[in-house]
Amino acid sequence: MTKLQRGIQSIEVGGQLLLALVARGRAMALGELARDGGMDASKAHRYLVSFGKLGLVSQDPRSGSYDLGPMATQLGLAALQRLDPLREATRAAETLVARIGHTVAIAAHGPLGPTVVRIEESIHALHVNMRTGTVMSLLNTATGLVFAAHLPDGVVAGMLEQETLRLYGADPVTRPSAASRAKLFDDVRRRGLARAVGKPIPGINALSAPVFDLDGRIVLAITALGPSGTFDAHWDGELARAIAACAATLSRRLGGLLRD
Repeated sequence: MTKLQRGIQSIEVGGQLLLALVARGRAMALGELARDGGMDASKAHRYLVSFGKLGLVSQDPRSGSYDLGPMATQLGLAALQRLDPLREATRAAETLVARIGHTVAIAAHGPLGPTVVRIEESIHALHVNMRTGTVMSLLNTATGLVFAAHLPDGVVAGMLEQETLRLYGADPVTRPSAASRAKLFDDVRRRGLARAVGKPIPGINALSAPVFDLDGRIVLAITALGPSGTFDAHWDGELARAIAACAATLSRRLGGLLRD
């Protein structure tokens, strides 16, 4: 049994003010900050004075608004410098596998395209031709669609054109138009997820979500996959919510903010 550890309640209470500043992403007036922190203004002011002495918050002398201070910046940068994205993603993938009972793959953008860098298998064997180093299709896999939707056009345009030509040939009737591809990528960005149902591997479904860094760039994709009979690929299903939550938590852990 895990032993509950006692903390200092006043620190936890005051920490709500710092969390509010992080969540809002901007300077805040005392009243607004107190409301978000769940306390009255006089109590919030006392905490802010102490945080100010430590450099965790700063106050604009003209507007009176509060924002994160230089020490908060230093702490954040120190934490980011200690992070290893793949190590953090591996831990997140292990937790996700235990929660959903399906295999989870981690992919990064490589010189040939989205590349699997880690696979965390569930206890149920999944017979697919995917291993570390596998390069994923930008158009026919959930992992690839996530990268195609979030990488800069200049990075993926050439790869997309080559893949489209390889898959569909030069016939304008059979190949997807640039407009249809753009709509597909817009949908991925809007949902925060991509999916593949029964393709490119018949009988296998997949859902994938992006992980962002401090600059809002995609660094990884978290993809869960499993047999279509047990893998619910609905956009609003439990699996979709779990995968999206895992990627969002990992993005925040890496200092990234989710895109609108």
